[in-house]
Amino acid sequence: MIAADTAVQRPMDAKLLVVDAQRNLIHVPRSEFVEFLQPNDLVIANDAATLPASLAGMHQPTGRAIEVRLAGRPSLDSSDVNRFSAVVFGEGDFHVRTEDRPLPPALKSGDTLVLGPLHARVEKLLGHPRLVELAFVGTADEVWAGLASHGRPIQYSHMQTSLELWDVWTRIAGPPVAFEPPSAGFVLDWHVLSAIREHQAGFATITHAAGLSSTGDEDLDRLLPFDEPYRIPVTTAKAVEQTRQRGGRVIAVGTSVVRALEGAATEDSHLRSGEGLAKGRIGPATRLKVVDAILSGTHEPGTSHYELLRAFLEDSTLERATAELDARGYRTHEFGDSVLIF
Repeated sequence: MIAADTAVQRPMDAKLLVVDAQRNLIHVPRSEFVEFLQPNDLVIANDAATLPASLAGMHQPTGRAIEVRLAGRPSLDSSDVNRFSAVVFGEGDFHVRTEDRPLPPALKSGDTLVLGPLHARVEKLLGHPRLVELAFVGTADEVWAGLASHGRPIQYSHMQTSLELWDVWTRIAGPPVAFEPPSAGFVLDWHVLSAIREHQAGFATITHAAGLSSTGDEDLDRLLPFDEPYRIPVTTAKAVEQTRQRGGRVIAVGTSVVRALEGAATEDSHLRSGEGLAKGRIGPATRLKVVDAILSGTHEPGTSHYELLRAFLEDSTLERATAELDARGYRTHEFGDSVLIF
């Protein structure tokens, strides 16, 4: 697959590989996604807006340059923005691949990180030299203001230019809680939402704090995905129940939606509304209780997102699909092409 290097959410030539229930592989323009919907299906997307989660700054004890990438928080409460888990890189910027970025100065509890107008204290290390728990100094309003004025969206070395917030917000973006964009939702716009209704299918949303897709550090990437808070509205839980009663399918737009829905599912496959914390990996041993299909970006073997797709497909079919994506020049990463797996 080829890394998508241009920040266009809905390129005219975007491709879609469909793997249907009979394991047929079908190549179509991504704009034809809605043609695979049936009456009474329910499409569920993540309405999280993306935080400016990259903060350049200085490790105060040594005076050395660092970059902090916010990576997790305990809840979606907008007043609870003082504590985050974060990944810390040494000097450099997005032009250097994350796997080539140096480690930060040796971090220890009590260290102060100066991040523009913000000051954050290292509370503790979380089992890796790059991964820490941070406590920001100041009120919630001061932290929000500092993020807004100094933070940038997390950047990628394969992109031609730096990303701005408008590049990474989906058309349905709501509360700013995602650390990287829920990019499967880039396919959505008002025309697509109208087409979903025209196909007599439903549409609903959840809110999930989509986390980091990769850090470039193999040891750290093995810990991904981190725990991620989510919120399931009562209306979405009811829509899932009605979809089941009518014989429709639940189609998740993105891996973050799968994590939220399956995290909120009971053992007898009912969906609980309210807030929760998605924990652990979804993979080949996972029994999916809610989701019947996923519309996702293309993912490379070995990543946590690829592992999640193994809950939908046996390895032989997933390997065949990956070979097709490679052979036909599908683009990967946030602004790449898509797969639809039933």
